[in-house]
Amino acid sequence: MGMSVPCLADAIFILCCCVSHVTSDESDHRYKAGDYVPFYANKVGPFHNPSETYRYFDLPFCLPAHVEEKKEALGEVLNGDRLVVAPYTLPFLVDKEPESICRKTLTKKEVARFRAAVLKDYFFQMYYDDLPIWGFLGKFDTEEGKDDDPKESKVYLFKHLHFEILYNKDRIIDVIVRSDQNALVDLTEDRELDVDFTYSVKWIQTDIPFEKRMEKYSQASTLPHHLEIHWFSIINSCVTVLLLTGFLATILMRILKNDFIKFTHDEEEADDQDEGGWKYIHGDVFRYPRYKSLFAAAIGSGTQLFSLTIFIFMLALVGVFYPYNRGALFTALVIIYALTSGIAGYAAASFYCMIEGKNWVRNLVLTGSLFTGPLFLTFCFLNTVALAYNSTAALPFGTIVVIFLIWTLVTSPLLVLGGIAGKNSRPEFQAPCRTTKYPREIPCLPWYRRTLPQMAMAGFLPFSAIYIELYYIFASVWGHRIYTIYSILFIVFIILFVVTAFITVALAYFQLAAEDHEWWWRSFLCGGSTGLFIYGYCLYYYHARSDMYGFMQTSFFFGYMACVCYGFFLMLGTTGFRASLIFVRHIYRSIKCE
Repeated sequence: MGMSVPCLADAIFILCCCVSHVTSDESDHRYKAGDYVPFYANKVGPFHNPSETYRYFDLPFCLPAHVEEKKEALGEVLNGDRLVVAPYTLPFLVDKEPESICRKTLTKKEVARFRAAVLKDYFFQMYYDDLPIWGFLGKFDTEEGKDDDPKESKVYLFKHLHFEILYNKDRIIDVIVRSDQNALVDLTEDRELDVDFTYSVKWIQTDIPFEKRMEKYSQASTLPHHLEIHWFSIINSCVTVLLLTGFLATILMRILKNDFIKFTHDEEEADDQDEGGWKYIHGDVFRYPRYKSLFAAAIGSGTQLFSLTIFIFMLALVGVFYPYNRGALFTALVIIYALTSGIAGYAAASFYCMIEGKNWVRNLVLTGSLFTGPLFLTFCFLNTVALAYNSTAALPFGTIVVIFLIWTLVTSPLLVLGGIAGKNSRPEFQAPCRTTKYPREIPCLPWYRRTLPQMAMAGFLPFSAIYIELYYIFASVWGHRIYTIYSILFIVFIILFVVTAFITVALAYFQLAAEDHEWWWRSFLCGGSTGLFIYGYCLYYYHARSDMYGFMQTSFFFGYMACVCYGFFLMLGTTGFRASLIFVRHIYRSIKCE
């Protein structure tokens, strides 16, 4: 893919510097008149397909004698960036009248490629002094009576670009590129064309300070009507939380109070009446779940993903992920996931030993592969698809080697160290009731008390608290909207966390009251069911709210969103189980069980 294999020292350097702001390699963003300003062409692709991007010179533009590539960080490569020195020369404070880049004769095949790109709304992306620039390759005008057939359109290629560059003293503040609507090349027919690609430059002085030059990219997120929608989402979520907590405080506490009074009265009277409800199964409620190793691995992976999310929010709230800090988020995700693998190892091994698991080594292997295994298989398939399309979304061999080294030298050792620490901590389960030798038979339950209906009820409320915000997140990740209101997103995440915990606790109580003591897996599945609702929203978003198309974009969208929703399933499932465990311990500790 045109990239050299980074050495191990580069990987270690990335580990140390993953959250640093992107700066220009050639300068400190201060220039004198006539100085060279770094200008890179990045990629081209269909506007509605953010994953389907290609190298800039994959289209038959004016190709220089030597294409000079920029060495990229890990996150930039993961983001699909492939920067090369642009064919334009824009020295600092040097105005230029229309100037030719080259005069090129387009063959019939090249004309057909340009025409296909214009009809698919191809855009280009460049960076001038680390400021992003976008533009479309051309336009097409549909003839009257042929509105439904773009192939019958008149197709034009823009051959002149005009750059307006705003500067403040010795620093560049903004770059605007405009295509000359009068300088067009007709690509409608397959014929050879002589095209003179030209550009012009105009420098404009401004008083905007350098520190605020990125603010314009986040203004769309902070417009009053957008903020109003975001705050409406917050208020909607808060009302959901208040109603839910109010329900638990009034209904559950009253029921529990009555249960405590009844159980205490029965003990004092010492009558021969049979016990009923959740006290009746006190000898089975702390019976360890089936598939201990898988359950402990899920708890460990969910704990790691929760820690990863908290660390990402911390970086976002301090301003690390400012708009177009190229690849910072992807770099942070890879590095923080590697560094938090010790948390997964500790949480899984300690819980596994606590529920009297024997083979802790196998449990660690399962923990390490429970999330990364499906992610790796998905990556292999999607990377193959991207290679077949020759897209920049395909990771180069060197980047795959770097990720493998991080997994080998960081992730795996920390996972093992965490597992050893968890095993040696020798925690006790601290069950307030003794478990009987033989389990009681679970009574026949109505259909709505079974696992799938309970999961549907458990996932609906948390999803309803976040679905408004989901649109903006999807439009940012799978579109061109910029999301910068991380404080609101963090509040929504806390609400999601609280609602998941409360609804899972409520369902766990009703399950125990029905004398169903197998609550361990049920609480995990109910807590994680919100991830299934989010994936259902993916189907709706793709077909109703987006204009994505094509096999590559579809496979990338549903493939990687499946991994994200699976991560949410593990994380929220762990949340639901931990909350239910605290609740169950509390209610059984509050009564006397012989």
